[in-house]
Amino acid sequence: MPVQPTTDPATAEPNAADRKERIVRSVALFVMPFLMVTMMFATYMATMHSPHPRQMPVAVVGSGAQAQGVVDALNATTGDPVEARLVASRDAAVELLRDREISGALQLPAAGSDQATIITASAAGASRAATAQQLLAPVAMQQQWASTTEDVAPLPDDDRAGISVLFAAMGMMLAGYVPLSMLLMATPHLLRLRRFVPLAAGWSALTSTVIWLILGPGVGAVDGHYLTFLGVGMLTTGAVGLAQLLFTKVMGPLAVLLGMLFFVVLGMPASNLALPVDTMPGFFQFLHGVLPLPAAGEALRSALYFDGRGIGVHLLTLAAWIVAAVLLCLLKERGGAPIPQAPQVDGPDTPLPALAGGPPRSKRFRYVTVAAFPLSILVAVVGLMSFSMHKPEPHDIPVAVVAAVPEQAEQVAAGLRAGLGGVADISVAASVDEARERILAQDLVAAYVLPATPGGEATLYSSSAAGSSQHMMVQTMFRQVAAGQQTPLAVTDVAPLSRTDTMGSNSLYVGMSWIMSGFLMLAVLRGGAPHIRRLRQFLPILGGWAIGMSAWLWLLFDVIIGAVNGHAPEMIGFGALTIFAVSLVTAVFTRTFGLAAIIPMMVVLMMAGVPASGGGLSVYMVPEFFRTLQGVLPLPAAVDTARSLVYFGGVGVGRNLAVVAVWAAVGLLLNLGVDRWLRHREQAAGDAGPHPVPGASGGLDGVGELESAGAR
Repeated sequence: MPVQPTTDPATAEPNAADRKERIVRSVALFVMPFLMVTMMFATYMATMHSPHPRQMPVAVVGSGAQAQGVVDALNATTGDPVEARLVASRDAAVELLRDREISGALQLPAAGSDQATIITASAAGASRAATAQQLLAPVAMQQQWASTTEDVAPLPDDDRAGISVLFAAMGMMLAGYVPLSMLLMATPHLLRLRRFVPLAAGWSALTSTVIWLILGPGVGAVDGHYLTFLGVGMLTTGAVGLAQLLFTKVMGPLAVLLGMLFFVVLGMPASNLALPVDTMPGFFQFLHGVLPLPAAGEALRSALYFDGRGIGVHLLTLAAWIVAAVLLCLLKERGGAPIPQAPQVDGPDTPLPALAGGPPRSKRFRYVTVAAFPLSILVAVVGLMSFSMHKPEPHDIPVAVVAAVPEQAEQVAAGLRAGLGGVADISVAASVDEARERILAQDLVAAYVLPATPGGEATLYSSSAAGSSQHMMVQTMFRQVAAGQQTPLAVTDVAPLSRTDTMGSNSLYVGMSWIMSGFLMLAVLRGGAPHIRRLRQFLPILGGWAIGMSAWLWLLFDVIIGAVNGHAPEMIGFGALTIFAVSLVTAVFTRTFGLAAIIPMMVVLMMAGVPASGGGLSVYMVPEFFRTLQGVLPLPAAVDTARSLVYFGGVGVGRNLAVVAVWAAVGLLLNLGVDRWLRHREQAAGDAGPHPVPGASGGLDGVGELESAGAR
């Protein structure tokens, strides 16, 4: 007898529950990437768009009324940029510098001399030393003293930017933070403390070794110190990993947000690794002594450059995180409450997806995956970024020579070509106006204008808005040139940075926020909504997300923070197109290859894009390879557009628009191809048997673990 369809409400309830869950997950699709992007870039832009010294500790070396007067004058400076103290001798100042208790010292001239000395320690932070010099040099000028600088703890030649400590600490932090969301989904049985602790110890030893191999034998930024990296790395990765385990036990998948807040968002401004912590708001100066990332960076700095001086307090900070996390995890486990939204399984052999949205996998496959994915991210971040930035060397800087007599310009240009070698690409400009226009078009970095009369003053034209690092670099270069010619030199900044963008980094953060919004949304979408499988389904979602997110980011950066001034239609429009293009390209690979695609997309769109953009270091200071990527990748196009709209009247925006439009068009065409492939595969599956369940296919619906865990 045939069975009649039932209309029992009890059987309909699961469908209603499924619809409700789908709505909740759809909302989470937007909430998670929105919070991640907003947390990161609101904090970075707010703290770093216009950093300035806040009671930076300095010393004055000397005695008597004159020395005390210099101290009093420094401490009376408007805005309290410094906190000056008087020390009796140079040796005492050097000891304070090596203990990192001061940022710099001004040694007053000896009796009968007018030669003062500014003493710094660049190994304690290149930007910190530069800031101290900028604060102390005007004091010497006001007293009509000549001044020289002395670096008592210089950075090594193979790490002139001092980035090895930064990227090592970042890698150690990521090694502890990233794996937990994967462990929650793929291997929840490993989240018991008795299993997690020995695994964390082995994992931290492995990742610390990998970081040392990259920065040491690989890149050459570190010489020796393997045991230092091993010890600090095990403590750092263990501290972050155990803390993230605690967050996961309490919050489940949402722990990814709390961990990101503490370890990434707040950790970087507080780290004293990229910018001096003395230029950050006071809250971050407090966090400097509390969070794991600053502790890891300062511990490595102490061991690498200062013979371990002061390392103990930073190791104690990391140890305190470990002890506190272990005790609180034990209390949580003793309570017996399950981890929120953790998979309910009978044992470790129960098949579970290794990747979000993927099919159930064996235990061995899951073990390999939860190790390989975060290790790949670690290698990509530490390897690519340190390779591109550890030893900035100027090359092929476009500079024009201008003179009243063309023959004189040609003669000087020939001499500069011979003297500077491959450092600069020297040309001749017919006039100052032509040179200025080429600088504003960003075809030139600088123009060296020879004196109009014998004994007159030469002038160097450049633009800090086009890149503060290259602006400072050409000043240093041509001051030496002018000194060799026994000619005084004036510097003219034809497009200066604004007071709300003193580091010139705003355009980089704007561009990165657009790129991250694009690929992060697709990572979440493929894991949290595997039923959205066709281009026609997610195209409206991507369009709405791109417009809404671009508008929100402009509001955040301009109206709320006040770092980006105006240009709303252009900024929102270009940002929306960039987010949309990046989403489309990311969709091609996440739909086809799943989770594995996130890593190469991150490498291409973000890791390679940063050095190619010129938003941090000048593109003329990184390896030549990245300059070839400048006109190809979307991040350099986004950074240049944000910079050009604010400072250069939109010059070059059309070219950048074409770059992003090509990425969007290619992404659209490839997604249409993926649609055809999906239909063909489903037809083949239909001929062979039941249609596959959406989201249960091999790599098709895998996404970035970090984001999908939060959307689940």
